[in-house]
Amino acid sequence: MTRTEPAGTPLGDEFHLYDTTLRDGAQREGISYSVADKLAVARLLDELGVGFIEGGWPGALPKDTEFFARAARGELELKHAALVAFGSTRKAGTTADKDAQVKALLDSAAPVVTLVAKSDRRHIERALRVDVAEACAMVSDTVSFLVREGRRVFLDAEHFFDGYGYDPDTALRVLDAAASAGADVVVLCDTNGGQLPLGLAETVREVKARTGFRLGIHCQDDTSCAVANSVAAVQAGATQVQCTANGYGERAGNADLFAVTGNLVAKLGMDVLPTGGAAELTRVSHALAEIANIAPDTHQAYVGASAFAHKAGLHASAIKVDPLLYNHIDPFSVGNDMRVLVTEMAGRASLELKGRELGVDLAGRPEALTSAIDKVKRLEAEGWSFEAADASLELLLRREAGEHLDDVPFTLESYRVVLDHRGDGEVISEATVKVHVKGERVIETAEGNGPVHALDAALRKALSPYLSWLDTVELADYKVRILAGHPGTDATTRVLITSSDGDREWTTVGVHPNIVEASWLALCDALVHKNLRG
Repeated sequence: MTRTEPAGTPLGDEFHLYDTTLRDGAQREGISYSVADKLAVARLLDELGVGFIEGGWPGALPKDTEFFARAARGELELKHAALVAFGSTRKAGTTADKDAQVKALLDSAAPVVTLVAKSDRRHIERALRVDVAEACAMVSDTVSFLVREGRRVFLDAEHFFDGYGYDPDTALRVLDAAASAGADVVVLCDTNGGQLPLGLAETVREVKARTGFRLGIHCQDDTSCAVANSVAAVQAGATQVQCTANGYGERAGNADLFAVTGNLVAKLGMDVLPTGGAAELTRVSHALAEIANIAPDTHQAYVGASAFAHKAGLHASAIKVDPLLYNHIDPFSVGNDMRVLVTEMAGRASLELKGRELGVDLAGRPEALTSAIDKVKRLEAEGWSFEAADASLELLLRREAGEHLDDVPFTLESYRVVLDHRGDGEVISEATVKVHVKGERVIETAEGNGPVHALDAALRKALSPYLSWLDTVELADYKVRILAGHPGTDATTRVLITSSDGDREWTTVGVHPNIVEASWLALCDALVHKNLRG
């Protein structure tokens, strides 16, 4: 049969950016992809421009079998990547052409197959219960059979680094069995994740020198070194790097695709993505987190919301002169943005830069800037926190800059919240609000499953006839933190509310000894900000 070649990467076939989110990444605790999810993940990875997408283990898992079947029917059209089926070598005592698992790999119609084989003699003898000669025959027979059937084959040498340390000759025999049978790449796997960069790189160089084989690298993150190990392996000569989106995977996870790619592009100057692909890293990372139903890691390198966030006033002073003085790269190059956080540590430069970011010009208004700094520091000392509440901070800065925000949607006369614990054990909260809207006094009452829910419902009921946009606004997140008071005082409650109108999200903060009042302050800021921004 004619050999099926993959779509190819921007470097042609010189370097492989290989993603295994749908197989190894799916082993993370808490992740359970549907087939539709898997198709969506594959499309996003292809948009990013990875060279190979490992779709799963057909024949072993029904969802993976269905995924490959639907891909083959045309539901997955890849522009950049080649689809990879993952599976094991044939079983002992049979031949590859008669092995059901190997047949399932062919039936998947994937142009590339990655086989996993044990390369640690202890695993071969104790887990597989065969001798090294038979283990190598299992590899050789399966690889040569798949190559004859027109598949491109990679071999994942499982437990390679541990096996090489224990018995290097056996580990190399397994690699040789695969390469001699036609495997294009032999991938050295740090399956237990116990390697450190310098030792791993030394092993990669040694193996490359001894064999001349094309090498790949697959690292787990049990020492928090998966990214560093992967980059070190590439520097040592590996030309395929296997990763997962956001480092998903079992135990501590795998090498993070976005951190590894960011390092290859920004630090090593490697064109591993199509032109402009690096600028999609942040977007794709967050989109894949949504599909996995895992909140994005705000402190993730390159793509996290805090990756280029600066808090200290000293940093802000330098950034005001040149943003790259405290950023290791231009955030926009990876689709991210720089943020200045405003806290009690804020200096004039921090607040001036933050105001500029929020559309409030304080540069030529020293008195307003001083007043805003003093107010922020006083409020922060009382328990307010603005670093995660840009919407509330913007309102504060606008007021300190002299904007009266006359077009607020309402003014409060009073509110009341009642808790009703009924005889059957049901607990209902009831809230009544009295507000003035567009010259009219409005009184409304509503029930909720808690005091804040009831208060929000009553306020919405009162304002809905007057604010056409109110139905588009919903509560996206609600966080409460109890702040310890000074000796002899009551504790203070801080509430953060994130609101969404479908197009954007904004966060507001409220602080008060009473949780309902703290929530009310944050709710009010949320509506005022929406009214201001539209």
